[in-house]
Amino acid sequence: MERSIVSDGDKMYRITHKEELCETVKLFDIEAPLIAKNFKPGQFLIVRIDETGERIPLTIVDTDRINGTVRIIFQEVGKTTKKLGMLKPGDTLQDVTGPLGKPAEIEKFGKVVCVGGGVGVAPLYPQAKAFKEAGNEVISILGARRKELIILEDEIRKVSDRVYITTNDGSYGRKGFVSDVLRELLEKEKFDRVVTIGPAVMMMAVAMVTKPHNVKTIASLNAIMVDGTGMCGACRVTVGGETKFTCVDGPDFDAHLVDFRELMERQKMYISEEIRATEAYKEELESALLSVYSLLKQKKG
Repeated sequence: MERSIVSDGDKMYRITHKEELCETVKLFDIEAPLIAKNFKPGQFLIVRIDETGERIPLTIVDTDRINGTVRIIFQEVGKTTKKLGMLKPGDTLQDVTGPLGKPAEIEKFGKVVCVGGGVGVAPLYPQAKAFKEAGNEVISILGARRKELIILEDEIRKVSDRVYITTNDGSYGRKGFVSDVLRELLEKEKFDRVVTIGPAVMMMAVAMVTKPHNVKTIASLNAIMVDGTGMCGACRVTVGGETKFTCVDGPDFDAHLVDFRELMERQKMYISEEIRATEAYKEELESALLSVYSLLKQKKG
């Protein structure tokens, strides 16, 4: 586990590269050599922007062990991710802790289907890459609401034997859902494993499609998380009738045993607080902009 080091007031974990993949979705490369050295597909990290910031779990998409950097992709949804998205290369983070969670089970299964939705394609990529390197035939299915929200398509194509793309509005690939394509493939071919990462409702649909075909299906769960070490219990989920903690027992679980409805209900627990925090942050930004505008106006006058 790697922790923040503060020297002479300077924070570590410098952002070395930033990209805007699509609206609200950002990519960062961050200096974190120990995490880069020890990361395995399926694991994640927890980031804290500053001393008063909340801890948020984020996907590790890739690593550069030579330069000691980790690559993360996140979507700006609430206050913290919006604030994170405003940072630029050269800025630093207070804490980056990881790699956390159990690594994905990677071995030569045969034919593996990787199903990703939205930003879930980010954690799907390192697994698809690892499955390919292990000698599997990799079939990837990517989905998003519309074309502009499809991410990492080129990267996924490089590690896949076949790629199918769906969009809700039909603006790219096939109109519909990833589960529609998966259902059709299962009717024609035999697969040895399915891995799905994305919105809980999508993963639930995938599990419902694969269960009649008795195909082992793994879902990477996105439960609410605080400390990431199994101590707080915030990320608890029910798997096979037993309570599990996503951060230490997962994030990968047998999708046919996951209580997805409970997961989705727990994901809604703090929506009102998230909305209030986001609105307060917007007001804070607007006030700051007005102050700057006022100062500039005074100087011109």
